[in-house]
Amino acid sequence: MAETPHRVAVVAVPPVTTFDLSIPGLVLGEPEVDGGPAYEVRVCTARPGVVPGLGGPDVVVPHGLGVIAEADTVIVSGIGERGDTDAGVLGALREAAGAGKRIASICSGSFVLAEAGLLDGRAATTYWALSDEFRRRFPDVDLVGDVLYVDDGQVLTSAGGSAGIDLCLHLLRTDLGATAAGEIARKLVAGPMRPGAQDQVVRAPVPPESGLSLAATREWALRRVTEPLSLTDLARHAGTSVRTLTRRFRAETGLSPLQWLLHRRLDRALELLETTDLPMEHIAHRSGIGTADSLRRHLTRRTGLTPRAYRAAFGRAPSVR
Repeated sequence: MAETPHRVAVVAVPPVTTFDLSIPGLVLGEPEVDGGPAYEVRVCTARPGVVPGLGGPDVVVPHGLGVIAEADTVIVSGIGERGDTDAGVLGALREAAGAGKRIASICSGSFVLAEAGLLDGRAATTYWALSDEFRRRFPDVDLVGDVLYVDDGQVLTSAGGSAGIDLCLHLLRTDLGATAAGEIARKLVAGPMRPGAQDQVVRAPVPPESGLSLAATREWALRRVTEPLSLTDLARHAGTSVRTLTRRFRAETGLSPLQWLLHRRLDRALELLETTDLPMEHIAHRSGIGTADSLRRHLTRRTGLTPRAYRAAFGRAPSVR
């Protein structure tokens, strides 16, 4: 029999951003553990019923704030108006945090967490266009303005739009491992999971589909992650200079070429740790990271776990409880 699913309460604060509200269910509604759903996602609000939507249709939310007390993880979705949040919502969030529940926000939902006092003294982020307003209103929060998401332990925050997908994939990866998160990312056609520190804003227009994109070079590099690829190798394949390659790579991905390659190699290492019993030296070689010492250093920096600890946690299908 499958274990009790990890319970997720998604808090709708009207007027709600309907796209943001849908993200937790899209990402966390699919995975299974031991033949049953890994998560139970329920949407709640201070006054159940029709909740006005911003930039989309109104939404019917059947559950009240009692769902928060029953949840293991609480996610506040993006909001359309910032300020004067319902006192019941703020109180329920404070109680959830005091009980040790995992708290997260998507996009402008970070304003609600800050209003509740849950971000004071913490690192956090929000949608880039709201950063100045956020800093003015909440000077006690260490706002990191140009990243996709921030994991500050118990409390996590994300930027807007698709960064909410990245945050939820990060939660999934933390709970169930990289393989499970990768499967959901592929189902969503979300591409490789992006690290939280990646830039929110693509600072140059995405090249049109006219052969100017570096997608073919990234595909070529993915097939050769075990090889010691250099900037010169990548530039030669792209038919450009190293300087132009670096500029265009960052414009398209938010990362330098070598940063992007390291993240893809770490993705491969995580999959090997979860699905094989290979020695650490072999995993380091097969993922292109080089040595077991390098694998340990990079993996600990990314996940907070050593390779052996990661394998112990995710080598078999774990519970998210």
